[in-house]
Amino acid sequence: MFTTLKNAFKIKEIRKKLFFTFMMLVVIRLGSQLPVPGINRDFFANWFSQQTGDAFNFFDAFTGGSFLNMSVLALNITPYITSSIIMQLMTIAIPKLEEMQRDGADGRKKIASITRYVTVALALIESSAMAIGFGRQGLLQTYNAMNVITVIVALTAGSAFLMWIGERITEKGVGNGISIVLTINILSRMPQDITQLFEQFVFGKSIAKGAVAAIIIVAIIVLMVVLVIVLNDGVRKIPVQYAKKVQGRKMVGGQTSNIPLKINTAGVIPVIFASSLMQMPVLVCSFFNINGTGVWGEILKGLNSNYWCKPSQPVYSIGLVIYIVLVILFAYFYTSITFNPLEIAENMKKQGGFIPGIRPGKPTSEYLNKVLTYIIFIGAVGLTIVCVVPYFFNGIFGASVSFSGTSLIIIVSVVLETIKQIESQMLVRNYKGFLND
Repeated sequence: MFTTLKNAFKIKEIRKKLFFTFMMLVVIRLGSQLPVPGINRDFFANWFSQQTGDAFNFFDAFTGGSFLNMSVLALNITPYITSSIIMQLMTIAIPKLEEMQRDGADGRKKIASITRYVTVALALIESSAMAIGFGRQGLLQTYNAMNVITVIVALTAGSAFLMWIGERITEKGVGNGISIVLTINILSRMPQDITQLFEQFVFGKSIAKGAVAAIIIVAIIVLMVVLVIVLNDGVRKIPVQYAKKVQGRKMVGGQTSNIPLKINTAGVIPVIFASSLMQMPVLVCSFFNINGTGVWGEILKGLNSNYWCKPSQPVYSIGLVIYIVLVILFAYFYTSITFNPLEIAENMKKQGGFIPGIRPGKPTSEYLNKVLTYIIFIGAVGLTIVCVVPYFFNGIFGASVSFSGTSLIIIVSVVLETIKQIESQMLVRNYKGFLND
C-alpha cells in the first residue's frame, strides 16, 4: 500500500488528483465545525449526553462529529446512502428503472440523477423533523418559523453540498468519492476513541496490567482488520470452460475462465439494514422524548446494544441474537436481489460456456445457487463476528467507543478499493506512455 502511494506521488497527474481529494476533505472537516445559525449548541450537547441508546452515537460516528456539533453538515451523506439503497431496491421492483440500468452509461446517468433528487427530498424531510422536533425542546434560541426554515435550509444544503463534493472527488480526484467522504468522517473520531480506551484500561494502571491491556487492545483491532480484509478479498472461483467453434476458417474458443463469487457478496449493507431496523424504535422514542416503561421499556432495552452481553442482565442479550439473525437474513436477501444466477447461466449458455461437470442452463443456475448459499453464510458469519466483538467488550468490560465493527468494515473496504483505483490509474498511464513511445 505504501509503495503504491509512493509511486503515485511520482506521477504528476495522480499527484494532482490526490491533492484535490485532500483539499476536499479539508473543506469537509472545516464544514463539520460550522454551526447552523440560530441554534443552542449547549442544549443539544446536553441532550445528546443523556441518550442511553447507541443509535445517535452510530449516526454521529458516520457524520464525523457533525451531528453532535449540530453543524451545517449534521446530516452529512446519510441521506445519499439511504437514497442509494432505496434506488437499488427499487431497480429490482420497478421494470422502468431496471430497463434504465441495462441501458449502459446513459441509463446509469438517469438513475444517478434520480438518486440526487431522492437525496435532497430525504434531507429535507430529516432536517424538517429535526428543526421542528428538537426546536420545540429548546434546540433553537428562538422557536419561530424563520429559525425553523433557516435550520431546514442549512441542513438540506449541507447534505447536498457533501453529495456534490463526493461526486467531484469521483470525477477529479482518486475516485470512490462518497465512500471516501464517509470514511474520513469515521476516521476523524477514531483517535478520540482509541485515546478513551487507553485512558480507561492502560493509563493509571500498573506497568504489567497496562502493558497487557495495551497488547490486547492492539491485537483485537489488528485481528478484526485482518478478518475484514479476508472477507473483502475472499472469493470462490467457479471454473468456466468455453467450447471451441468455427468462425470462418478459424477455430475459436476453448479458453478457460472463472466466475469470482465474493465471500462477502453483500458488503456492509446487511449490517446497516439490521442496525437500522434494531435502532428504529429506540431512535423514534428518543427523538420524540418518549420514555418506555413496563414491558415496552424492557423491549427497548433489549433492542439497545448498550445492554447486550452484560453478565448482570443476560435477558437483554436476546436482542443480540435477533441482530445476528437479521444480519444473516439480510445477507441472503440483498445478495438475491443483486446477483442473479439464472441470468449468468443463460449468458454463459449463449456464449458457449459451461462449468465442467455441470450441464448448461438450469443445472448451472442450481449449482451457482447452491455454492452461493454456502459462501453467503460464511460471509454473514464473518460480518457478524466483526460487528459483535465491540458489543461483547462493551458489555463485559465497558469498553464503549463510537466506531464499531460496521465502521471498521467500511474503512478497510474503502481503503483497499481506493488503493486499487490508484493502481489501475497508474497502470493505464503506463500503457499510454508505452503506446506513445
